[in-house]
Amino acid sequence: MDFRDLEVWKKTHQLTLQVYRATEAFPKEEKYRLVDQLCRAASSVPANIAEGTGRKTLKEYIQFVCNARGSVEEMKYHLILAKDLGYLSVEGFDKLQEGYNEVGRMLNGLIKSLRKKDNER
Repeated sequence: MDFRDLEVWKKTHQLTLQVYRATEAFPKEEKYRLVDQLCRAASSVPANIAEGTGRKTLKEYIQFVCNARGSVEEMKYHLILAKDLGYLSVEGFDKLQEGYNEVGRMLNGLIKSLRKKDNER
């Protein structure tokens, strides 16, 4: 399966693009601090999904999807920090936070499905 066919990858890719656009308005002094953290964590989610699909075993795939799930939680914190520092509007924060909440649910479903498949072997 090509990772680009996965709905969760499509959703995370779109969220990553939104994060990159949102951080363009952050103060310059945050470029190597919060902006870097947000962009790295955001891109880590779809990158881990993609890398997982290329692994040889189902257990490895599950591990990479779990890594993506961890990056979702990291994103949620960085978004809270950006909002509390006044760099993200409440509306912008709510939109991204809900997107990452949805992705978290999608990843949980994928992990559950992959583990079930792995147990059936």
